[in-house]
Amino acid sequence: MSALRAYRPPPFFRPTGATMSRNHIPMRDALSRDVPGDLSRRSMVIGGGAMVLGSTLAGQAMAQAAAAKGSTLRITLPEPVMLTGAFNSAGQIYLISGKMFDGLVTYGFDFKPKPQLAESWNLSADGLALTFKLRPGVKWHDGKPFTSADLAYSAMSVWKVAHPRGRSTYANLEKVDTPDPLTATLRFSKPAPYVMNALAGVESQILPRHLYEGKDLLTNPLNAAPVGNGPYKFVEWQRGQFIALERNPDYWDKSKTLLDRIVVRIIPDPAGRSAAFESGELDVGGAIPVALADAKRLSGLPSLEIPEKGTEALATMAYIEFNLRKAPFNDVRVRRAIAHALNRDFMMKNIWYGFGRVSTGPISSDMVQFYSKDVPSYKYDIEIAKKLLDEAGLKPGADGIRFRMTHDPLPGGDHYRSTGDYFRAAMQRIGIAVEVRNQDFAGYYKRVYTDNDFDSTNFVAFNLTDPTLGVQRFYWSKNIQKGVVFSNGSGYSNPEVDKLLEAAQVEPDPVKRKAQFAQFQKIVMTDLPNIPIGDINYFTLLNRRVTNLITSPYGAHDNFAGVSVKG
Repeated sequence: MSALRAYRPPPFFRPTGATMSRNHIPMRDALSRDVPGDLSRRSMVIGGGAMVLGSTLAGQAMAQAAAAKGSTLRITLPEPVMLTGAFNSAGQIYLISGKMFDGLVTYGFDFKPKPQLAESWNLSADGLALTFKLRPGVKWHDGKPFTSADLAYSAMSVWKVAHPRGRSTYANLEKVDTPDPLTATLRFSKPAPYVMNALAGVESQILPRHLYEGKDLLTNPLNAAPVGNGPYKFVEWQRGQFIALERNPDYWDKSKTLLDRIVVRIIPDPAGRSAAFESGELDVGGAIPVALADAKRLSGLPSLEIPEKGTEALATMAYIEFNLRKAPFNDVRVRRAIAHALNRDFMMKNIWYGFGRVSTGPISSDMVQFYSKDVPSYKYDIEIAKKLLDEAGLKPGADGIRFRMTHDPLPGGDHYRSTGDYFRAAMQRIGIAVEVRNQDFAGYYKRVYTDNDFDSTNFVAFNLTDPTLGVQRFYWSKNIQKGVVFSNGSGYSNPEVDKLLEAAQVEPDPVKRKAQFAQFQKIVMTDLPNIPIGDINYFTLLNRRVTNLITSPYGAHDNFAGVSVKG
């Protein structure tokens, strides 16, 4: 019996009357039957009636059933909208897709690249050609060989086109030469000194050309049933319940596939995840998996810990962003007034529970080689806020209200919802009436990034290891892309900022590059298209029975090669 057939979830996983559909896509079905090319947005959202895995009894039964079949790692996520990080950079997607896809390289805690799918690489003296020698014998999970053609296709047709950060990261990539199946040369029109920092599997994910070429990228059914090349293979996704992966028997480094399977429990609410960790039903949760109010207490339990390392490559920040396409948010006085009305010290202590510190600008202070504190600041001062609104012609009406607006928190965590509640209360003090709209991920992405039907939003995002990789996407006017999440959703456009960002993309001198980013930070904090709230500790909660999980600065977002469980 094949490994795919050997894994079957226990009976309680299946709701009465459950049928095989686009909401339940085993890997072999996704590859063998004629699946329609358009996954409806309805099929990407959580069905309320399927939220049945939160109970302790069900979780314990799942753990017992899995343990009987071998070594199983139990992790948790809120429901993702897809399972490949090639088109959506949300943290919960990276947490699962990173196990199925390797990158050209991985990184040590010194941020130096180490071989993964690429055995070696060479950068030409002029910085315009980056040649990779690929690892022989690597296979896609459907058995087809991984070759330079896959890299060339992904770089030119995926990274440059559909990835939220790839449009800026690979802006100067002109073509990819593939003289043989194991050699690929990326050719740039201008030097790209940061690119070697962008080649991990969680950042520049390589897709199988033979399964994507000629098809619509965003609606390909394989985005929900991936065929990767990493240590673990997709088995099944029962929406609202679980995602199952199994060991890849053909992985190029068999000594590192130590788990039989990975089972991802879909637990939508942080309180439910906290309870599951406390009762011993879960092993790993990344991307702030539990209610922040519970995190320190849980990490103090004998069985659980929050590792000190494993987020260094993320440099996560929390923001409040405006839609600059709409009045009155296209008036900088209004944006500055809102900034003055926010007590960010209070927010970091009472919403983020000390898991971070107040931000001063658009680049995280964790990114020490680029960070500058020489920027305009907006202290908490209600009277300044009111004065700025008066100057903008937005005086209170008879009911005390100056104007009404909406606020859309990112789904997935109590901290986003609490930020929305605090924002509403803070704005009320200066005469702005706020409607907070909470929704699922699919609805949020569509409203903010496709329809631009929002006034303000709050979210977190990765700065990563270089501003060109993680910061530029929010401020570069060429990255205003409908439907691409975590891109320039505000619609911000400043030619001087574009010029600085494009100069820094190609500047080889680190001193000059730091100066360019310092000026960029000063201009952005003057224009204030968004309000940086905090530099966030995007922590992982870990059961101590798990070994060898934090081995890189990507931590739980890495591929879990070498991870094992005790007992």
